[in-house]
Amino acid sequence: MDFLIFVIAMGGLIWGADLIIHQSERIALKFNIPEFIIGATLIALGTSLPEMAASIAASYNGKPDISVANVIGSNILNITLVLATVFLIARNINPNRDFFAKDSTWALVPVLLFMLMILDGVISRFDAILLLLLMGAYLLFLLQDAKNMPEEDLEDLDESTFSWVKTIPVLIGAFLLVVIGAHFTVESASAIAKSFGISEWVIGIVMISLGTSLPELVVSISAAAKDKVDMAIGNIIGSNMANTTVVLGSAALTSPLSINSSAYIFDIATMIVATLLLVFITANKLYSKSAGISLIIILGLFLNNTLQSM
Repeated sequence: MDFLIFVIAMGGLIWGADLIIHQSERIALKFNIPEFIIGATLIALGTSLPEMAASIAASYNGKPDISVANVIGSNILNITLVLATVFLIARNINPNRDFFAKDSTWALVPVLLFMLMILDGVISRFDAILLLLLMGAYLLFLLQDAKNMPEEDLEDLDESTFSWVKTIPVLIGAFLLVVIGAHFTVESASAIAKSFGISEWVIGIVMISLGTSLPELVVSISAAAKDKVDMAIGNIIGSNMANTTVVLGSAALTSPLSINSSAYIFDIATMIVATLLLVFITANKLYSKSAGISLIIILGLFLNNTLQSM
Protein backbone atom coordinates (compact mmCIF):
# COMPACT_ATOMS: atom_id res chain seq x y z
CA MET A 1 0.00 0.00 0.00
CA ASP A 2 2.83 2.39 0.90
CA PHE A 3 4.48 1.73 -2.46
CA LEU A 4 1.23 2.48 -4.31
CA ILE A 5 0.84 5.74 -2.36
CA PHE A 6 4.48 6.58 -3.20
CA VAL A 7 3.91 6.04 -6.94
CA ILE A 8 0.66 8.05 -6.99
CA ALA A 9 2.15 10.87 -4.88
CA MET A 10 5.27 11.03 -7.04
CA GLY A 11 3.05 11.12 -10.13
CA GLY A 12 1.10 14.07 -8.70
CA LEU A 13 4.35 15.79 -7.76
CA ILE A 14 5.79 15.43 -11.27
CA TRP A 15 2.51 16.33 -13.01
CA GLY A 16 2.19 19.47 -10.91
CA ALA A 17 5.78 20.44 -11.69
CA ASP A 18 5.19 19.82 -15.40
CA LEU A 19 2.18 22.16 -15.39
CA ILE A 20 4.24 24.86 -13.66
CA ILE A 21 7.10 24.42 -16.15
CA HIS A 22 4.72 24.71 -19.10
CA GLN A 23 3.05 27.85 -17.78
CA SER A 24 6.41 29.38 -16.86
CA GLU A 25 7.67 28.81 -20.39
CA ARG A 26 4.52 30.47 -21.81
CA ILE A 27 5.10 33.52 -19.58
CA ALA A 28 8.75 33.69 -20.67
CA LEU A 29 7.86 33.43 -24.36
CA LYS A 30 5.25 36.18 -24.01
CA PHE A 31 7.87 38.52 -22.60
CA ASN A 32 10.44 37.45 -25.23
CA ILE A 33 13.00 36.00 -22.81
CA PRO A 34 15.96 34.19 -24.48
CA GLU A 35 15.92 30.40 -24.74
CA PHE A 36 18.89 29.85 -22.43
CA ILE A 37 17.47 32.10 -19.74
CA ILE A 38 14.19 30.14 -19.89
CA GLY A 39 16.15 26.91 -19.35
CA ALA A 40 18.43 28.21 -16.60
CA THR A 41 15.81 30.09 -14.59
CA LEU A 42 12.10 29.40 -15.08
CA ILE A 43 12.38 25.78 -16.25
CA ALA A 44 15.29 25.00 -13.91
CA LEU A 45 13.41 26.35 -10.90
CA GLY A 46 10.24 24.62 -12.12
CA THR A 47 11.91 21.23 -12.49
CA SER A 48 13.46 21.69 -9.02
CA LEU A 49 10.02 22.14 -7.43
CA PRO A 50 9.62 18.39 -6.70
CA GLU A 51 13.00 18.38 -4.90
CA MET A 52 12.05 21.52 -2.99
CA ALA A 53 8.63 20.26 -1.95
CA ALA A 54 9.99 16.84 -0.93
CA SER A 55 12.93 18.30 1.01
CA ILE A 56 10.82 20.92 2.83
CA ALA A 57 8.24 18.26 3.72
CA ALA A 58 11.00 15.94 5.00
CA SER A 59 12.58 18.76 7.04
CA TYR A 60 9.23 19.75 8.52
CA ASN A 61 8.56 16.13 9.49
CA GLY A 62 11.94 15.76 11.20
CA LYS A 63 13.64 13.69 8.48
CA PRO A 64 16.81 15.67 7.64
CA ASP A 65 18.50 12.66 6.01
CA ILE A 66 15.82 12.57 3.30
CA SER A 67 16.13 16.35 2.73
CA VAL A 68 19.90 16.31 2.23
CA ALA A 69 20.04 12.96 0.40
CA ASN A 70 17.39 14.16 -2.05
CA VAL A 71 19.53 17.19 -3.00
CA ILE A 72 22.77 15.21 -3.29
CA GLY A 73 21.13 12.41 -5.28
CA SER A 74 19.35 14.85 -7.60
CA ASN A 75 22.56 16.76 -8.31
CA ILE A 76 24.37 13.52 -9.15
CA LEU A 77 21.55 12.24 -11.37
CA ASN A 78 21.11 15.56 -13.18
CA ILE A 79 24.73 15.38 -14.36
CA THR A 80 25.38 11.64 -14.73
CA LEU A 81 21.94 10.63 -16.05
CA VAL A 82 20.21 13.70 -17.52
CA LEU A 83 23.25 15.44 -19.05
CA ALA A 84 24.63 12.10 -20.25
CA THR A 85 21.30 11.37 -21.95
CA VAL A 86 21.41 14.77 -23.69
CA PHE A 87 24.90 14.02 -25.03
CA LEU A 88 23.87 10.56 -26.20
CA ILE A 89 20.66 11.51 -28.03
CA ALA A 90 21.30 15.03 -29.36
CA ARG A 91 22.18 15.05 -33.06
CA ASN A 92 23.97 18.37 -33.06
CA ILE A 93 25.71 19.33 -29.82
CA ASN A 94 27.04 22.77 -30.61
CA PRO A 95 25.79 25.21 -27.98
CA ASN A 96 25.95 28.91 -28.76
CA ARG A 97 26.72 29.84 -25.16
CA ASP A 98 30.11 29.55 -23.44
CA PHE A 99 28.90 27.54 -20.45
CA PHE A 100 32.34 27.37 -18.82
CA ALA A 101 32.97 31.12 -18.83
CA LYS A 102 29.44 32.03 -17.74
CA ASP A 103 27.68 29.19 -15.97
CA SER A 104 29.36 25.94 -14.90
CA THR A 105 31.31 27.55 -12.06
CA TRP A 106 27.97 28.74 -10.66
CA ALA A 107 27.10 25.05 -10.20
CA LEU A 108 30.42 24.41 -8.41
CA VAL A 109 30.37 27.30 -5.92
CA PRO A 110 27.29 26.16 -3.92
CA VAL A 111 28.70 22.61 -3.76
CA LEU A 112 31.92 23.98 -2.21
CA LEU A 113 29.85 26.10 0.19
CA PHE A 114 27.86 22.99 1.11
CA MET A 115 31.13 21.23 1.99
CA LEU A 116 32.09 24.05 4.37
CA MET A 117 28.63 24.20 5.93
CA ILE A 118 28.47 20.52 6.87
CA LEU A 119 31.82 20.54 8.70
CA ASP A 120 29.99 21.33 11.95
CA GLY A 121 27.39 18.63 11.25
CA VAL A 122 24.43 20.97 10.64
CA ILE A 123 23.10 23.28 7.94
CA SER A 124 21.71 26.13 10.00
CA ARG A 125 19.16 28.81 9.16
CA PHE A 126 22.05 31.27 8.74
CA ASP A 127 23.61 28.88 6.21
CA ALA A 128 20.22 28.69 4.47
CA ILE A 129 20.07 32.47 4.07
CA LEU A 130 23.56 32.47 2.53
CA LEU A 131 22.52 29.78 0.04
CA LEU A 132 19.39 31.69 -0.97
CA LEU A 133 21.42 34.89 -1.42
CA LEU A 134 23.77 32.98 -3.72
CA MET A 135 20.83 31.93 -5.90
CA GLY A 136 19.70 35.54 -5.96
CA ALA A 137 23.15 36.56 -7.17
CA TYR A 138 22.99 33.96 -9.96
CA LEU A 139 19.57 35.17 -11.11
CA LEU A 140 20.81 38.76 -11.19
CA PHE A 141 23.81 37.62 -13.23
CA LEU A 142 21.56 35.85 -15.75
CA LEU A 143 19.19 38.79 -16.09
CA GLN A 144 22.09 41.19 -16.61
CA ASP A 145 23.65 38.79 -19.12
CA ALA A 146 20.36 38.59 -21.02
CA LYS A 147 20.49 42.34 -21.65
CA ASN A 148 23.83 41.87 -23.38
CA MET A 149 22.58 39.15 -25.73
CA PRO A 150 22.32 40.17 -29.39
CA GLU A 151 18.81 40.95 -30.59
CA GLU A 152 18.75 38.07 -33.09
CA ASP A 153 19.01 35.53 -30.25
CA LEU A 154 15.65 36.70 -29.03
CA GLU A 155 13.91 36.41 -32.36
CA ASP A 156 14.23 32.61 -32.49
CA LEU A 157 11.58 32.18 -29.82
CA ASP A 158 8.09 31.25 -30.98
CA GLU A 159 5.17 33.47 -30.09
CA SER A 160 2.75 31.90 -27.65
CA THR A 161 -0.90 32.66 -27.04
CA PHE A 162 -1.25 33.70 -23.43
CA SER A 163 -3.97 34.58 -20.94
CA TRP A 164 -3.50 35.38 -17.24
CA VAL A 165 -7.09 34.24 -16.63
CA LYS A 166 -6.13 30.70 -17.72
CA THR A 167 -2.59 30.72 -16.37
CA ILE A 168 -3.21 31.73 -12.73
CA PRO A 169 -5.76 28.95 -11.88
CA VAL A 170 -3.51 26.34 -13.53
CA LEU A 171 -0.51 27.56 -11.51
CA ILE A 172 -2.48 27.47 -8.24
CA GLY A 173 -3.73 23.95 -8.94
CA ALA A 174 -0.25 22.81 -9.96
CA PHE A 175 1.31 24.18 -6.77
CA LEU A 176 -1.31 22.35 -4.70
CA LEU A 177 -0.46 19.11 -6.53
CA VAL A 178 3.23 19.62 -5.79
CA VAL A 179 2.69 20.35 -2.07
CA ILE A 180 0.28 17.45 -1.48
CA GLY A 181 2.35 15.07 -3.62
CA ALA A 182 5.50 15.98 -1.70
CA HIS A 183 3.89 15.27 1.67
CA PHE A 184 2.69 11.80 0.71
CA THR A 185 5.91 11.02 -1.19
CA VAL A 186 8.05 11.61 1.90
CA GLU A 187 5.70 9.83 4.31
CA SER A 188 5.26 6.75 2.10
CA ALA A 189 8.99 6.61 1.28
CA SER A 190 9.80 6.71 4.99
CA ALA A 191 7.32 3.91 5.66
CA ILE A 192 8.85 1.80 2.85
CA ALA A 193 12.32 2.34 4.31
CA LYS A 194 11.21 1.18 7.74
CA SER A 195 9.36 -1.88 6.45
CA PHE A 196 12.40 -3.11 4.47
CA GLY A 197 15.00 -2.01 7.02
CA ILE A 198 16.49 0.47 4.54
CA SER A 199 17.84 3.78 5.81
CA GLU A 200 15.97 6.98 5.00
CA TRP A 201 19.20 8.26 3.44
CA VAL A 202 19.18 5.49 0.81
CA ILE A 203 15.47 6.06 0.10
CA GLY A 204 16.14 9.78 -0.32
CA ILE A 205 19.23 9.47 -2.48
CA VAL A 206 17.80 6.81 -4.82
CA MET A 207 13.99 6.59 -4.88
CA ILE A 208 13.04 10.20 -4.15
CA SER A 209 15.94 11.83 -6.01
CA LEU A 210 15.31 9.64 -9.07
CA GLY A 211 11.61 10.47 -9.02
CA THR A 212 12.15 14.20 -8.52
CA SER A 213 14.78 14.25 -11.29
CA LEU A 214 12.25 12.98 -13.85
CA PRO A 215 11.09 16.53 -14.81
CA GLU A 216 14.69 17.53 -15.62
CA LEU A 217 15.10 14.32 -17.62
CA VAL A 218 11.89 14.81 -19.60
CA VAL A 219 12.51 18.52 -20.29
CA SER A 220 16.15 17.99 -21.27
CA ILE A 221 15.40 15.03 -23.55
CA SER A 222 12.66 17.02 -25.25
CA ALA A 223 14.97 20.01 -25.71
CA ALA A 224 17.86 17.84 -26.96
CA ALA A 225 15.59 16.03 -29.44
CA LYS A 226 14.71 19.45 -30.90
CA ASP A 227 18.44 20.40 -30.96
CA LYS A 228 17.83 23.05 -28.30
CA VAL A 229 21.04 22.07 -26.51
CA ASP A 230 21.45 25.48 -24.85
CA MET A 231 18.09 25.05 -23.13
CA ALA A 232 18.88 21.45 -22.12
CA ILE A 233 22.30 22.24 -20.61
CA GLY A 234 21.00 25.47 -19.08
CA ASN A 235 18.21 23.50 -17.40
CA ILE A 236 20.71 21.06 -15.85
CA ILE A 237 23.12 23.74 -14.59
CA GLY A 238 20.25 25.88 -13.31
CA SER A 239 18.57 22.90 -11.64
CA ASN A 240 21.72 21.90 -9.77
CA MET A 241 22.22 25.51 -8.73
CA ALA A 242 18.61 25.63 -7.51
CA ASN A 243 18.92 22.27 -5.72
CA THR A 244 21.96 23.27 -3.68
CA THR A 245 20.74 26.79 -2.91
CA VAL A 246 16.94 27.11 -3.02
CA VAL A 247 15.98 23.50 -2.19
CA LEU A 248 18.57 22.99 0.55
CA GLY A 249 18.16 26.56 1.79
CA SER A 250 14.36 26.30 1.99
CA ALA A 251 14.56 22.97 3.84
CA ALA A 252 17.13 24.37 6.31
CA LEU A 253 15.00 27.48 6.88
CA THR A 254 12.08 25.20 7.76
CA SER A 255 14.25 23.35 10.27
CA PRO A 256 18.08 23.16 10.61
CA LEU A 257 19.40 20.03 8.90
CA SER A 258 21.77 17.77 10.81
CA ILE A 259 24.06 15.57 8.72
CA ASN A 260 26.70 12.99 9.57
CA SER A 261 29.00 13.75 6.65
CA SER A 262 31.51 11.00 7.49
CA ALA A 263 28.78 8.36 7.09
CA TYR A 264 27.91 9.54 3.59
CA ILE A 265 31.34 10.50 2.31
CA PHE A 266 31.05 8.44 -0.91
CA ASP A 267 27.80 10.11 -1.98
CA ILE A 268 29.10 13.59 -1.19
CA ALA A 269 32.37 12.86 -3.00
CA THR A 270 30.42 11.57 -6.03
CA MET A 271 28.46 14.85 -6.18
CA ILE A 272 31.73 16.82 -6.10
CA VAL A 273 33.37 14.65 -8.78
CA ALA A 274 30.30 14.89 -11.04
CA THR A 275 30.23 18.68 -10.66
CA LEU A 276 33.95 18.97 -11.39
CA LEU A 277 33.47 16.80 -14.47
CA LEU A 278 30.69 19.17 -15.60
CA VAL A 279 33.14 22.07 -15.30
CA PHE A 280 35.82 20.08 -17.16
CA ILE A 281 33.43 19.19 -20.00
CA THR A 282 32.28 22.78 -20.46
CA ALA A 283 35.83 24.15 -20.16
CA ASN A 284 37.06 21.90 -22.96
CA LYS A 285 33.77 21.93 -24.92
CA LEU A 286 33.63 18.12 -24.81
CA TYR A 287 29.98 17.96 -25.85
CA SER A 288 30.08 14.45 -27.25
CA LYS A 289 28.83 10.90 -26.81
CA SER A 290 32.19 10.03 -25.24
CA ALA A 291 31.50 12.54 -22.47
CA GLY A 292 28.04 11.02 -22.05
CA ILE A 293 29.52 7.54 -21.61
CA SER A 294 32.02 8.89 -19.03
CA LEU A 295 29.13 10.34 -17.03
CA ILE A 296 27.21 7.05 -17.24
CA ILE A 297 30.26 5.26 -15.75
CA ILE A 298 30.13 7.55 -12.71
CA LEU A 299 26.39 6.87 -12.43
CA GLY A 300 27.09 3.13 -12.48
CA LEU A 301 29.66 3.44 -9.67
CA PHE A 302 27.26 5.55 -7.62
CA LEU A 303 24.33 3.12 -8.01
CA ASN A 304 26.52 0.09 -7.34
CA ASN A 305 27.79 1.58 -4.07
CA THR A 306 24.25 2.57 -3.03
CA LEU A 307 22.85 -0.89 -3.74
CA GLN A 308 25.65 -2.52 -1.76
CA SER A 309 24.86 -0.31 1.24
CA MET A 310 21.18 -1.32 1.28
